[in-house]
Amino acid sequence: MARADLSGAHPMLMTQTMRWFGPGDPVPLAHIRQAGATEVVTALHDMPNGAVWEADAIAARKRTIAEAGLGWTVVESLPVHEDIKTGGTARDDLIAAYCESLVNLAANGIAVVTYNFMPLLDWTRTDLAWQLPDGSRALRFEWEAVAAYDIHCLARPGAAEDYSPEVQASAARRFAAMDDDARALLERTIIAGLPGSEESFDTRAFLKALSRYDGLDASRLRDHHVAFLEAVCPVAEKLGIQLVVHPDDPPFPIFGLNRVVSTEADVTDLFDRVPSSANGLCFCTGSFGARLDNDLPGMVRRLGSRIGFLHLRSVQHEAERVFHEAEHLQGSAQMAAVVAEVVALSAAEGRSIPMRPDHGHQMVDDLGKVTNPGYSLIGRLRGLAELRGLERGLVHARQQSGADA
Repeated sequence: MARADLSGAHPMLMTQTMRWFGPGDPVPLAHIRQAGATEVVTALHDMPNGAVWEADAIAARKRTIAEAGLGWTVVESLPVHEDIKTGGTARDDLIAAYCESLVNLAANGIAVVTYNFMPLLDWTRTDLAWQLPDGSRALRFEWEAVAAYDIHCLARPGAAEDYSPEVQASAARRFAAMDDDARALLERTIIAGLPGSEESFDTRAFLKALSRYDGLDASRLRDHHVAFLEAVCPVAEKLGIQLVVHPDDPPFPIFGLNRVVSTEADVTDLFDRVPSSANGLCFCTGSFGARLDNDLPGMVRRLGSRIGFLHLRSVQHEAERVFHEAEHLQGSAQMAAVVAEVVALSAAEGRSIPMRPDHGHQMVDDLGKVTNPGYSLIGRLRGLAELRGLERGLVHARQQSGADA
């Protein structure tokens, strides 16, 4: 693996942000500012998928953020409606609404819009409060728990065929050992990654929603993704907005749903098919890093010019398709090598890439608080501080190398 060149031009530091879920977020803007972030990434989370984001509502949200001394130039996320992903009858109208939202966002100074093309699920974990040896808590994913839910709780038709005989057997034993409370907790945990799950989703609704994707193979899902981008990228280009796709989380098929943004090959194919400058990538080290065959530092180096937003977190692999959220500089992500490539990219292109410390352990005073899974304050503050120190150390090394050359 080639190493990043730390000599030469002076790099621009990453723009440090944190995710904020709006006025209902238990983490206030004042605390995010105290953590050292200069911007937040957020969305109009109260708007249903497919609705137009009106300019006045965007402006009001931006004023609230500015009054707290923070900026807002990155949206995370402007959701893509399921009818666009499935090629439903309302697709054209929904794409028109999406474009109208982009116009209104650009009018309010938004430069980057994050989205994903994951069928139905935004993310999936099987434990939202897995206790680490130091007493803090992390998010965790375990394939056997997914199988137990999928085969025995959800009872998805044909589910067993998606798992090896060994996983089927262990999932059956696990399900048999679970009491009603444990089964209900697993259901709530998995459904937490469904859009709108806090309001209405349960297992029956989930099973019905899954049926919308019956017969939709990976090739057709890719075609629908390309059709979406071909429609919205010309608008985004004129507005000066970069659309950045978030990779699949986790980056492999789950519950019978195909995934098409899981590997470097997936992303390269998307860029080849839609070469617009507005077609970009949200590089998430945690999502891509959940596959051991993704070369994270190399991906930054090869995809760099298309990366418009960085999610920096690390997962620790325990076994195949079993991982938990690690400390930001630990785990399997090779974070020092990744940030070295980002420093080199920033210098080469003369731009500051927005970054946020993705997720964080629930720890210290946050252990007694109700927080959004992965988004308590102190763990993310720790991650931001570690990443800031890593980046500045690499920049210093680069400057010293240049001075000594």
